[in-house]
Amino acid sequence: MRHGDKINNLGRTASHRSALLSNLASQLIKNKRITTTLAKAKALRTYVEPLITKAKDNTTHQRRIVFSHLQDKEAIKELFDVVRLKIEARPGGYTRVIKLGTRVGDNAELALIELVDYNEVYGKGTTAGTEAAGKRTRRGRSRRGGDAKTESTATPAEVTTATDLPAATDANADEAVINNNPSETTA
Repeated sequence: MRHGDKINNLGRTASHRSALLSNLASQLIKNKRITTTLAKAKALRTYVEPLITKAKDNTTHQRRIVFSHLQDKEAIKELFDVVRLKIEARPGGYTRVIKLGTRVGDNAELALIELVDYNEVYGKGTTAGTEAAGKRTRRGRSRRGGDAKTESTATPAEVTTATDLPAATDANADEAVINNNPSETTA
């Protein structure tokens, strides 16, 4: 029985498990995101986050400690030269695990594990654009109190008129009418 045993052994011996986590951590540092099973991703997160924390202190001693875990010179260079600069201000939580569903062959739960500062979708740059537009409700009104019909979020430079679009040739227009696709007329 495994009462109180909080370490997921992943069905491997200690040496096999350490080699697996070392290889996964090296690939995560090099590629910034990898897809693996959910159990391996959760085990990798507890393995790699202390190593990333050690990379904040760029000394020979810390490099040797991290190298003893990873055994990959390229991953060490990437971690201490590139990744360290992005995570210096972050107090922790360097990785994110996103569930992807199940694998077709064996129905294993898949997950994407990535370094948080390297994702542009959830990055700081995208939140500023969505806050400026304002949150819309189902009734079409902005949360700020203005009516959506009277407010225009587009600037005059963003509004295009029919004169700005290139003129459609007769052959393209006839072909679009035949295909019932009027969007092709602006080609």
